Amino acid sequence: MTSSSSLSPLQRRIVWGVRILLALAFGAAGAAKLAGVPQMVQVFDAIGFGQWFRYVTGVVEVGGALLLLVPATGFFAGLLLAATMVCAVATHLVLIGGNPAPAIVLTLLSAFVAWRLRPVPRPAAIAR
Repeated sequence: MTSSSSLSPLQRRIVWGVRILLALAFGAAGAAKLAGVPQMVQVFDAIGFGQWFRYVTGVVEVGGALLLLVPATGFFAGLLLAATMVCAVATHLVLIGGNPAPAIVLTLLSAFVAWRLRPVPRPAAIAR
């Protein structure tokens, strides 16, 4: 059982809206990384781990975007993408500079989805 079953219809729509927004954002960002957009190549050169890391990050972002759109995997996708964006914020702050605000916003939105879709334990049966 997930907490999504306890959401009102309006709350469900809000969570789905955020999931779709995140899927579009992460899908586009991941596709840009996988396609080798020059700006992405430059960013990953600055990070210094090699271009293989750009491909891994692109796969994680596109995969997370797809998982966001599957009802049963929304919680996992939110966690995966929030963790990815925490690393992106740290990368901005420590390695490459630049504005970490977009990554912070994506972190918070991904964490919101994970929190709203978190598994909730069922109440234990009352023993007599």
